[in-house]
Amino acid sequence: MPLQGSLVLITGAARRVGRSLALACARAGAHVAIHYGRSQAEAESLAAEVQALGRRACLLQADLNDPASAAGLVEQAAAFGPLFGLVNNASVFEPLDWQSTSLADWNRHLAVNLTAPFLLSQAFARQLAGGEGRIVNLLDWRALRPGPDHLPYTISKAALAALTRSLAAALAPAVTVNGLALGAILPPVDGPSSGAALPPGVPAGRWASLDEVDRALLFLLDGPAYITGEILHVDGGRHLT
Repeated sequence: MPLQGSLVLITGAARRVGRSLALACARAGAHVAIHYGRSQAEAESLAAEVQALGRRACLLQADLNDPASAAGLVEQAAAFGPLFGLVNNASVFEPLDWQSTSLADWNRHLAVNLTAPFLLSQAFARQLAGGEGRIVNLLDWRALRPGPDHLPYTISKAALAALTRSLAAALAPAVTVNGLALGAILPPVDGPSSGAALPPGVPAGRWASLDEVDRALLFLLDGPAYITGEILHVDGGRHLT
């Protein structure tokens, strides 16, 4: 069980999906390095929950729009112990099309959704110094089925899917690099918290549960090391429609 007693760094861990993933790792026996941007209170609450499970938690604040801050996260996390896992979860998700996307919008999505995962993965592989490790990138079903909506988000996630496969080849055999392409998991942060309509075109006919996402992550972090370069869709089949 590689996760037992290991340290996993999760970006954007303080809220929503990231919080659930952090707790899942802790329940599976891992210590957790909790990155957050502005959600300090939520991050502190999560750390308390992780510690209540008998695991260590460290809090790391960084603005992933800043390449230097992003690149330094791994070194900060490694000060608490050798890292085994990196989960690139933090992302910017805004409903912009080609007409409404400004250059600042474009650069913000690329900085957080693509450049930060690259810099973190690069630093992660270097600190392993040949040891074994696992990287999981949080993607979106749109990454492999790009459309006109959420343009900078979709393009950044499509590029992250390409980076996932490229790094899987470059960092093998010591480091596995895989992706989770999510679908209808939680309603948008600026939408209703409950009773939200299911997006059309989901063959499964329902929202996912956070537990299903958690289990998919644990499979990639704690499962067969012979799986790398894989993009696992947790989207109820939405990428098929």
